[in-house]
Amino acid sequence: QVQLAESGGGLVQAGSSLRLSCAASGVVDVGWFRQAPGKERAFVAAMNRVDGNTEYADSVKGRFTISRDNPRNTVYLQMNNLKPEDTAIYYCAADSQGGTCSGSCMHYYASLKTYDSWGQGTQVTVSS
Repeated sequence: QVQLAESGGGLVQAGSSLRLSCAASGVVDVGWFRQAPGKERAFVAAMNRVDGNTEYADSVKGRFTISRDNPRNTVYLQMNNLKPEDTAIYYCAADSQGGTCSGSCMHYYASLKTYDSWGQGTQVTVSS
């Protein structure tokens, strides 16, 4: 499996920004998910490593941006204008078999079944 390590979480006030990082041990597509207390893990964003195509959950469109540094095998999640409802543990995930998708890929990247490797998670807390 691919090893993933998230960093960059923290406690911030509403309206602030944070940047999360996900360092991967291999060249893979990476998705970001989050899980709030008492809720299921939910898709946030993902990026195709080849063509750079991105997908976002509606709740973060216009506020979050996913990007990657290919030489470093690191994927970033820039989170701006954070809201209290963004409070959650954020996880990055990957398919260690190197699967990918081109074209309309929301269903593919948003499915938990796409991924077999997960990071340990990083806590993001947004106070009002």
